[in-house]
Amino acid sequence: MKDRDRPLNRATKMIVSTIGVLLGIAGMEHGFFEVLQGNTSTDGLIIQAIGDAHQMWYYGTEEAFTLIPNFLITGILAMAIGLAIIIWSVGFVHQRRGAAVFGLLFVLLFLFGGGIAAQVVIAPPTWAAATRINKPLTWWRKVLPAKLRRALASIWPYTLTVGAISFLIGLFIAIFGYVPGVSDPERIINICWAFIFGGGWGMFLVTFVAGFAHDIQAAK
Repeated sequence: MKDRDRPLNRATKMIVSTIGVLLGIAGMEHGFFEVLQGNTSTDGLIIQAIGDAHQMWYYGTEEAFTLIPNFLITGILAMAIGLAIIIWSVGFVHQRRGAAVFGLLFVLLFLFGGGIAAQVVIAPPTWAAATRINKPLTWWRKVLPAKLRRALASIWPYTLTVGAISFLIGLFIAIFGYVPGVSDPERIINICWAFIFGGGWGMFLVTFVAGFAHDIQAAK
């Protein structure tokens, strides 16, 4: 790896890579179920990635957006773009123009069946963090007091782990609708969103700031 491609902010790079992989998996999951619906028309821009034949609970439809009026082609594209996001997140997001391609891939994933909620809510701040991988964190150094930076600097691996596990649990519930001891679909969907956006997205936001704090401390 050339020096100009070497990550300046290593914690930020690790955080972006991890969340990018999770979002790529979510996109591939949407695509998989779209492919199962076969060579059929989508009948509109807003689709249900999980069709009636494979739906496992009342809210288990996995809404998505697509510009392609065909489930099979949409699903193939979503899986291919999701895989590209995983590969880019792990190997290339820190390189020159890495963040730009990263953001473009998320736009394509949204446009071609990779889901709506995660791509609209979680992907934008992840892309924003990616733009800081090889940039000095000057603004964050000003807004984060030294004591707060020291307190946050060591927690990013733990908050990232909690966020990742919460996101995956939420994704599991979204597909299967299974929560031990709970049968009411309304309660299940609320629990699902709590894991994806409360434990997942909320913890990711904390992780971005903690990662910045760590990288500022490491740069001293």
